[in-house]
Amino acid sequence: NISTGAGYIESRGEYYLVRADSRLAGIKEIQSVVIGERGNIPIRIQDIGGVHIGKELRTGSASTRGEEAVVGTALMLIGENSRTVSAAVHEKLEEVNRSLPPGIVANPVLNRTKLVDATIATVERNLSEGAILVVLILFALLGNFRAALITALAIPLSMLMTVTGMVQTKMSGNLMSLGAIDFGLIVDGAVIIIENCVRRIAEKQNDVGRILNLKERLHEVFTATKEMIQPSVFGQAIIITVYIPILFLTGIEGKLFQPMALTVILALVSAFLLSLTFIPGMAAIFLSGKVQERENRALRCLKCYYEKGLNWSVKQPWTVVVIAVIPFVLSLIIFFRLGQVFVPALDEGDIAMHAMRIPSTSLTQSQKMQFEVERALESFPEIKVAFSKTGTAEVASDPMPPNVSDTFILLEPREEWPDRSKTKLELIEEIQEAVMQLPGNNYEFTQPIQMRFNELISGVRGDIAVKVFGDEFERLLPVANEIAAVLQNIRGAADVKVEQVLGLPTLNIDIDKEKISRLGLDASDVHAEVAAAVGGQEAGFIFQGDRRFDLIVRLADTVREDIDSLNALPIPIKGGAHTRTDEGSEGDLFKTEYLRAENAPSFVPLRSIAKLHVEDGPNQISRENGKRRIVVQANIRGRDLGSFVAEAQDKVEQQVNLAAGSWLAWGGQFENLVAAKRRLSVVVPICFLLILILLFSALGSMREALVVFSGVPLGLTGGVIALWLRGIPFSISAAVGFIALSGVAVLNGLVMVSRINQLKREGESPHKAVIDGALSRLRPVLMTALVASLGFLPMALATGTGAEVQRPLATVVVGGLITATVLTLFVLPALLCLFAWGRDIDAEKEAL
Repeated sequence: NISTGAGYIESRGEYYLVRADSRLAGIKEIQSVVIGERGNIPIRIQDIGGVHIGKELRTGSASTRGEEAVVGTALMLIGENSRTVSAAVHEKLEEVNRSLPPGIVANPVLNRTKLVDATIATVERNLSEGAILVVLILFALLGNFRAALITALAIPLSMLMTVTGMVQTKMSGNLMSLGAIDFGLIVDGAVIIIENCVRRIAEKQNDVGRILNLKERLHEVFTATKEMIQPSVFGQAIIITVYIPILFLTGIEGKLFQPMALTVILALVSAFLLSLTFIPGMAAIFLSGKVQERENRALRCLKCYYEKGLNWSVKQPWTVVVIAVIPFVLSLIIFFRLGQVFVPALDEGDIAMHAMRIPSTSLTQSQKMQFEVERALESFPEIKVAFSKTGTAEVASDPMPPNVSDTFILLEPREEWPDRSKTKLELIEEIQEAVMQLPGNNYEFTQPIQMRFNELISGVRGDIAVKVFGDEFERLLPVANEIAAVLQNIRGAADVKVEQVLGLPTLNIDIDKEKISRLGLDASDVHAEVAAAVGGQEAGFIFQGDRRFDLIVRLADTVREDIDSLNALPIPIKGGAHTRTDEGSEGDLFKTEYLRAENAPSFVPLRSIAKLHVEDGPNQISRENGKRRIVVQANIRGRDLGSFVAEAQDKVEQQVNLAAGSWLAWGGQFENLVAAKRRLSVVVPICFLLILILLFSALGSMREALVVFSGVPLGLTGGVIALWLRGIPFSISAAVGFIALSGVAVLNGLVMVSRINQLKREGESPHKAVIDGALSRLRPVLMTALVASLGFLPMALATGTGAEVQRPLATVVVGGLITATVLTLFVLPALLCLFAWGRDIDAEKEAL
C-alpha cells in the first residue's frame, strides 16, 4: 500500500517521471493482500479476518433534546474580533447548509456575540443617559444657553477623537473599553474654562455698559482662559495621571482594565485639547450678545446658605476637621468589613451544568443518562435549548473522561418567561431539584464563559479551590474528604466536590518476566501484541480523492471486548519453536523442552505468560509544579468570596489534621484576588505620590498641596460608604473606581485654591480671600461635581447585561464625589485657615 518515486527517464527527447504505485483502492484489494504462506499456499487477509469500514475507538459524544447530535466549535485566533469572526462563521454556515444532504441542518446554538451585543447595548444606554444628564446640568447651572451648548459640543467631538485613537490602536469597543467613560469628566475642563469666560465677559460688559466687539471678547476670553489654565491643566493632568499606573497592571486584571484606562486617557486628552482650543474660540465667537452671569433661584438660595456655613467653617476650623475625620475613621472600619470578590460575576444569560457519574461509567451509559437529563430540562419553559458534550471530542481542546458531561442551557429572553420575577438563581435551584431525581448523577452549576475562564486561569471550574499537596497519594484523599465536609457546612457553599481520583476499573495484564525471558521474549514484544490486538495498529492509509482513511488492524469487537478471549491471545515466539511436554500436559511451559527450528512459527497464549485481572485504579493523578495534588472545589452563591474563604480557612485549620508532608494552597478566583490586591498595593501608592507631586508643582507649596490632597481620603470615604450602603463587595472593579476617584477628588480643590491664591495676589487679606474665593467657585465646583457624578449615575443604577462590572466602579465615584465636594466647599477652607495660612490669618486678627 505504497506509492514510490523512482526518478525520471529520458526517451526520444521527452522527460518521464517514474512512479511505482501499489496503493490499495478498496476493500476487495485489501482482502486479496497476501500476508504469508503455508505449504506453498498463499494466505490472504480474507482467509483469516474480515475487512470492513469501521470507526475509531469512541471517546466522546454530543446530544441535544435527548438525541445524539454532532456539535462543532469554531475557534477564534488570538487577537481577532469576536463579532467579525462570528459574522463570518454565520455566513459560512449558510453556505455549508446548502451542501448538506436532506434532513441534515447545521444550526448555531451558542453564539458569544449575543453576549457582546447585549453588553454593548448596556454601555450605549448608559453613555446616552449620562450625556443627557450632563447636558441638562450644564443648561441649568451655567445660566447661558450658548455657553452650555458650546460646552456640550465637547462631548461628541472628544468621543470622535477617542474613537479615532481606538481605531489607530486597534482597540475594540466593548464593555471594558467604553464602560468607564464619563462625559462629566470629559467636560470638567471645559466647564471651568467656559464658566470663567462667561463671568469675565459679563463683568466687562457691565463695566463698559455695552456689548463687546469680537476683539474685546477675544481679549476677555484669553484672559479668562489664562486665569484657569494652570488649575485646568494640572487638574486634567492629575486625572489622566492616575489612570496611567492601571496600564501597568498584569494578569487578568490587566487584561480587563488596561483597555478601559487607555480609552479614558484618550478621551481625557481629547477633551483637554478641546478645552484649551475649541472651547475658548467658540466662546469668543458665539458669546456675542448681551451676556449675563445669571444664577437660578435654587443656586442663589444655596449660595446664601453656603456663605453662612462657610463663615462658620472658617471660624471653627478644628470642629470642621474633627467632623471630617469621624466619617473617615468609620469608613476604614467599614472597609475592612466589606466583602471581597475578584471581579463581579457577569450574568451571561445562560447556564452551564457539569454532570458527573462514577468513574467506571462507560461512554455509552453516560450518553443514555445524559439523554434523560436533557429530557428533564425540556419541561422548563424558561429554557430555549440545551445541548451536551460527553467525554472527549476528536479534537481534544476540552478533554473530559467519558463519565462527565458539560450541558449548556440556553435561556429564553426574560420577557418570555412565564414568571418574570423569577431570578436566575431560583431557576438554577429548580433545575437542580429536577435533575437530582435522576439516579447516578452529580451536578455543579456555573456559566459557559465563567466555567471556561475559571478552568483556563486556575485549572479548576469552581469559584474556589483547595489544593491538597503531598508525596503520598493515599494520604491526600482522606484529607480532601475532610475539607469537603467542612466546606459543605459553610454558608454560601454550593457544588462542593472532591476530584474523582479513584474508582476507574482497569484490566491489568501482569507479565511474568521470568517466563517470557525463557521464551526469548521482551516485555515490549508482549505489549506491542496486546496494543495491536485491543487498541489497533495503523497499517497505512486509504485515499479517496482528498479524503484519507486510516487502515487499522485489530481484533474483532466481539473478541477484543471479551476477557476470556484475550486470555487466549496468541503471542508469537521469536524465531519459531515447537514444544514437547514431559507428561503430555498442554500449556505447562515449564515442563517443556524448547527446541528451535527454522521456519517453524510457534505461539503461546497470553494466559501462559501473564495474568489478567480487573481492579480499581486511579481515575486521574494531577500534578502542579511537579507535586501531586488533589483539588476540593466549590462554587459560592449568595455570599462574597473574601468572607467565605476567610471563614473556610479558619475552620479548615481548626478541624482538619494534615498528614505529615502535605500542605494546602487556596486557588480559583481567590488566587486571582490575592494576586490583584498584591499588585494594587504597589499601584495605589504610586497614584497618590503622582497626585501629590503634581499638586506641589501646580501650587508651589507643600502645605497647600497637602490641604488639597486631603480630598483623596475624604473622597475615598464616600466611595466606601456608598459600597456599604448598596451591599456591593470590594472588587478589582471598585479598586479601579477608587483610583479614578483619587484624581477627580482633587480637581475642584485645586481650582478653588488657585482662585484664592489669585485673590491674595490681588491684595485681599488671607481670610477675605478664602471667603471670596470659595463663594466665587461655588458654581463651578457644583457643576464639575454634578456633571462628573451624574455622568456615572446611569452606570451605578444600570441593570442590563454587563452592569455588574460597571456598578462597583460607578458607585465608588458617585459616592466619593459627594464627600469630596463637601470637603472642597467646607473642609478645605478650614484646613487652609488652620494649616496653610494659619499664621497670616492670626496676624490679621491681631491687627484688627
